[in-house]
Amino acid sequence: MKDRPSGRKPLLVTVLVFPGVRLLDVAGPIEVFASANDFGGRYRVRMVSPDGADVVTSAGTGLHVDQVAAQMDDVSDVVIIPGGPEWPSLVKDDAVLDAVRALDSHSRLTASICTGAFLLAAAGLLDGRRATTHWRFADRLALRYPQVTVEADALFVRDGHIMTSAGVSSGIDLSLALVEEHLGADVARAVAKDMVVFMQRPGGQSQFSVRTHSPRPRQEMLRRVLDAVAEDPSAEHTLATMARRAGVSTRHMTRLFHDEMAMTPARYVEQVRMEAAQVMLEGSDDPMATVARRTGFGSPESLRRAFTRNLGITPGAYRTRFRTTDSTQVAGAARDGERA
Repeated sequence: MKDRPSGRKPLLVTVLVFPGVRLLDVAGPIEVFASANDFGGRYRVRMVSPDGADVVTSAGTGLHVDQVAAQMDDVSDVVIIPGGPEWPSLVKDDAVLDAVRALDSHSRLTASICTGAFLLAAAGLLDGRRATTHWRFADRLALRYPQVTVEADALFVRDGHIMTSAGVSSGIDLSLALVEEHLGADVARAVAKDMVVFMQRPGGQSQFSVRTHSPRPRQEMLRRVLDAVAEDPSAEHTLATMARRAGVSTRHMTRLFHDEMAMTPARYVEQVRMEAAQVMLEGSDDPMATVARRTGFGSPESLRRAFTRNLGITPGAYRTRFRTTDSTQVAGAARDGERA
């Protein structure tokens, strides 16, 4: 039942909805599949609920339901299990969990969006599997379901016929990956362009802006140092240089970073430079030597070492990842020792 769907028949996507479901968890994937139909796809989407009743989302929007989940006797190519803010009560709702199990038993692939991973876990479908969820709830998923290997920094994870995705909009990333699997990279790329989204957001879900994601320092002198690094990552930002810029000793500068940033000065500089390099790799075809020079790494080899240490892949593999949703291409590029 988990075999690859035929490309000649319409691909059936079934979305489970329930009271309080998050609207974007539902609408994001549906829009991807609907857009794919404009580029040669043949997706048919239906919504089901545990009791067949229409539902109201957490945003207050009503959703029409086509069928009772447990009464389906046909096979879905994709089943989508969205999340919602009421997941703590949903994981105790036998009707919802029975619907999840029934849908999975009649699906080729079952995918959760955001906190929908908790429903899969509560239904026993993630036992012994790798999975992800919204970064805010990853620790709770791991603690509540220790039989699940949680990959908190992934946008989506596939383990067998089960896929899980991270927070909210990552359901679009997951759905684009499925479109690419079903219809090829050209169609997925066309859909991404039509929806004005990345083919796949590079990096993990924790790759937020270093400067905005870091704690705001209390000391004005430290804020000036951080701003200088962010404004020009390629400049000289040694500990001694930063200390002179702030008018303090190197020991005091190190202590400031430790107390207010919970990291070393060198670590902060590397994070900013990593982010700058990621942006260049995502948006240009500049040679690696140019990327290394403009982001402060100096040489392609230093750039490669930083990427391998921080992301586990080479800069070249990272650039490939931005071009496609296919994570196997990234893994293959890394295994093959793709040149930086």
